[in-house]
Amino acid sequence: MTATGRSWRDALELTVAVPGDGDVRSLAHPSLVGVPEVGDEVLLNTTAWAQRLGTGGYALVVAVPDRLPPDPTGPGHLVKARYTPMQVSVQGVDEQDTEHHDAIAEAEDLGGMPVVVADLHSALPAVLIGVLATDPDLRVAYVMTDGGALVAGFSRTLHTLAPSLAGVVTVGQAFGGDLEAVTLHTGLLAARHVLGADVAIVTQGPGNLGTGTSWGFSGVAAGEACNAVSVLGGEPIGALRISDADPRPRHRGVSHHSLTAFGRVALAGVTLVAPRGLGSELGSQVDEDLASQPERNEVVWVDTEGLDEALQLSPVTLSTMGRGWPEERAYFLAAAAAGRYAAVQVPVEG
Repeated sequence: MTATGRSWRDALELTVAVPGDGDVRSLAHPSLVGVPEVGDEVLLNTTAWAQRLGTGGYALVVAVPDRLPPDPTGPGHLVKARYTPMQVSVQGVDEQDTEHHDAIAEAEDLGGMPVVVADLHSALPAVLIGVLATDPDLRVAYVMTDGGALVAGFSRTLHTLAPSLAGVVTVGQAFGGDLEAVTLHTGLLAARHVLGADVAIVTQGPGNLGTGTSWGFSGVAAGEACNAVSVLGGEPIGALRISDADPRPRHRGVSHHSLTAFGRVALAGVTLVAPRGLGSELGSQVDEDLASQPERNEVVWVDTEGLDEALQLSPVTLSTMGRGWPEERAYFLAAAAAGRYAAVQVPVEG
């Protein structure tokens, strides 16, 4: 290892000199491998780096063989990234003998809590901006599923947004949140009953897997997330993936991934939020794309006054599929509109 770079949450960038490849951009998760130092020899997994992937284009540090970290001593019996060489034990909010076990065991529903579901991690900051621009006093929790990165610490977005979030819950095989949960269901219950959230946002972690087919995309699980919200008595709200900048026809207008996840997988129904202010051509395309949604899915058009200005003040760089603001304005505006709708749906206690 020849140099260190940026660090955030549970991540450290470094440069590693690899024979035959030169300097390789690498990433270590200190909670797993310790803190590498200049001069260390490190064992790298170069799978993502060799494919020049966008979000995950790092070589990942597997170990610092000459200076292994101490054995973990923390509590917890949930094993995540199970039966891989990097499996970890964490303390789950839903496991026995923890301070929150009784609350999760006794929780029966979400009490009508609005839950915004998006298929990409890049929607998270825009949804949050939409919520807080509408009502800055609301508590918002983020529930990260395991369709993308498993390590919450990989996300620079989460590191920057932490002061604006009530907390992060990592579910399934994902880990590294403020709270850990076995399933999306207990993760949602933890967001409501442990973190005290008024609104929750659900997306996969950074990165995603897509194959150019209707079903072969990790974000299809957004539909299953909507089902979980419905089962638990919450209000599922779909953040639509809308674009007039994506060169691929299947993602222009409303992406076929949104139409599949929400229209064919979310069998209990979901409110789909379309933003006003897209312009006549794109707005007409979105209206046409959503016309074939099943009756169980209500489509609402939400006013977006003030959201453009709020998005321009985002504390994190807005970027999706390598394109940012304002090129992908429609995408981020749609996510912010979903957040705005969620904010006004929060049940009033009285």
